[in-house]
Amino acid sequence: MSHLFKCVILFIMLCTTAARDFKVGDHFGWHVPDPTDTSFYTHWAERNRFQVGDSLVFEYENDSVLSVEKWDYFQCDASNPITAFDNGKSILNLDSAGAFYFISGTAHHCSRGQKLLVEVMSPQHHPVPVPESPPPSLLAPQGISPSPMSPSPEAFSPVASSPYDSIEEDSASIMLSSSAVMAPFATFLVVLLLAL
Repeated sequence: MSHLFKCVILFIMLCTTAARDFKVGDHFGWHVPDPTDTSFYTHWAERNRFQVGDSLVFEYENDSVLSVEKWDYFQCDASNPITAFDNGKSILNLDSAGAFYFISGTAHHCSRGQKLLVEVMSPQHHPVPVPESPPPSLLAPQGISPSPMSPSPEAFSPVASSPYDSIEEDSASIMLSSSAVMAPFATFLVVLLLAL
């Protein structure tokens, strides 16, 4: 019985995921992408899974990183950032679920692809695809300038609702589709078998 208790404690410890630091752009860092790969940061974000508590590490030279509203992200407007950093290495904590928008503060870098949209999930949610271009409803008609947007809670809401949002909490919690859950579960089974 003592071995079973130790196995359960070990399983619980393995299931708790530690926050991770993501170096934006991996080895490339935070720079203007190659003209043939202007979706570089979109693809980078799609390859990663961001959870509440994780951090983004921006490393750059002679540049900056701005946290902006959704409209400013799609329009590459650096005039009204939520926060701005220019120290060469900026670490930003993803402290809530939803979309976070980042652009370069250097002129014309954003329009050349140096922008990042990350979708941060709470532990019980699944990834949502991130659109590469703004939905038509976000584009202002020609000749009409958009009214300035003030920061609002909607700015950090998910880009789209997850199809799993309607599933009851109990059934969502038993879904074992994530490798982050499967690895500790497999470890638990191995330890349990060894303990017997």
